[in-house]
Amino acid sequence: MINAVYRLVAPRMIEVTYKELELTGENMILRPVKMSVCKADQRYYQGARSQAVLKQKLPMALIHECVARVVYDPSGSFRPGDMVIPVPTLPADEDEVIGENYRPGVFLSSGADGFLQDLISHPVDRTVLLPGSVTNLNVASFTELVSVGVQAVRRYERIAHSRRERVGIWGDGNVGFITALVFHSLHPETKLYVFGTVEEKLAYFSFAEKTFHVDHVEPGVRVDHAFECVGGAGSESAINQMIDLVEPEGLLMLMGVSENFVRVNTRMVLEKGLRLAGSSRSSRADFETAVGLMAKDRNFIDGLDKLVGDVVSVSSIPDIHRAFDLDFHRSLGKTVINWVK
Repeated sequence: MINAVYRLVAPRMIEVTYKELELTGENMILRPVKMSVCKADQRYYQGARSQAVLKQKLPMALIHECVARVVYDPSGSFRPGDMVIPVPTLPADEDEVIGENYRPGVFLSSGADGFLQDLISHPVDRTVLLPGSVTNLNVASFTELVSVGVQAVRRYERIAHSRRERVGIWGDGNVGFITALVFHSLHPETKLYVFGTVEEKLAYFSFAEKTFHVDHVEPGVRVDHAFECVGGAGSESAINQMIDLVEPEGLLMLMGVSENFVRVNTRMVLEKGLRLAGSSRSSRADFETAVGLMAKDRNFIDGLDKLVGDVVSVSSIPDIHRAFDLDFHRSLGKTVINWVK
């Protein structure tokens, strides 16, 4: 079976490559239905990574957020026509201590071709069934990003001390919104404070106890633990404001990706006895939790639906470029690719 793979060969240059897709082994065959553009995809597409990284990674098919339809499953675990979410994390080894998303291995659209293909050959055990009750496939397309929020909240549950009355989330973008929504769904009893820089974005967090512009935080505001969902150049000021406002021995969960080192007020980290933990990507179990939340919590999926921005039907390479261009100019929300190949 011949498959078409749409690879980024240089910034803003995509070419199609044809390769044989074998119907053997333990992999199943999937056909993408919906995909979503991630900021990491954009950094590759726009050439915002270093030349050394681009030289190492390219050519490569982008996209790691996807909902697909089962074409063929040699194991019989799934039926043809089932809607599934392929997990892009492919760990190399088993480890009873280290989580699968922190082990050596491959992350699709980073170390190997992502889902921008006509067909996907994917391991059966790295595929999660989408419940039939989840009919909003635009939202399902960015299940991977929801699973990233789940991973961070689950790590918080394991690491943070037991005083959890007030939790702060720094960041009013997609990661901040989804992490806040996941947290609120799993811990509705906790008062959630959201800190951001754009009032229009903060208005989306209607489920939060309070929202604050980072330049106008009321005196006396404190949180027991905090999540950093800013990344980039803004992560430095966010982390240091978190250090100022978190109570002693609180947890700072760092999620934002920065290309450059950031300066952190370690004196106050030591004085307050704070814990800093990183959270990156997610596990299969996080995907299962994410689709479970979508299936059982109507408010949860309605909240995610607020992030659906442009839905672009794609049947050619110019359509792919259009989707990435529309996404580049979007400050909040997800650009969804309707794969009509």
